[in-house]
Amino acid sequence: MTLTEEMIREQKISIPSSSGNVVIVEKLINDICSSYRVSEDHYGNILVAVTEAVNNAIHHGNKADPSKQVDVEFKATDKHISFVIHDQGTGFDPSALPDPTNPENIEKPSGRGVFLMKHLADKVEFSDEGRTVLLDFNIIPN
Repeated sequence: MTLTEEMIREQKISIPSSSGNVVIVEKLINDICSSYRVSEDHYGNILVAVTEAVNNAIHHGNKADPSKQVDVEFKATDKHISFVIHDQGTGFDPSALPDPTNPENIEKPSGRGVFLMKHLADKVEFSDEGRTVLLDFNIIPN
């Protein structure tokens, strides 16, 4: 049996919009990264970027309304892991976020999560008026 035959290839979970449910997503990430023998560096990037996207979906997208869901979908190949995070909020324009590295924005809390995602993932794409984000990571098993 090859390594890829043993591993989860895709999975989708839905969680109510509550901060406490982020641990469910963290466990999913841990299981996936363990299955794929993801390096520590890649693991850290995946964990921070995906949990940031989920937190944004919970707090900014769904306004922490526990009656709304956040969907987290995972797909993988031997060298590639993607997560799609979708909320039920009103959406936003990701291009309108202030650059948190500009001196005039240092004190502003908005835009930091998206900034982190863009620097930790190999590809970040927003769709559905900002309600859906794709985070793509190129990984190579150890």
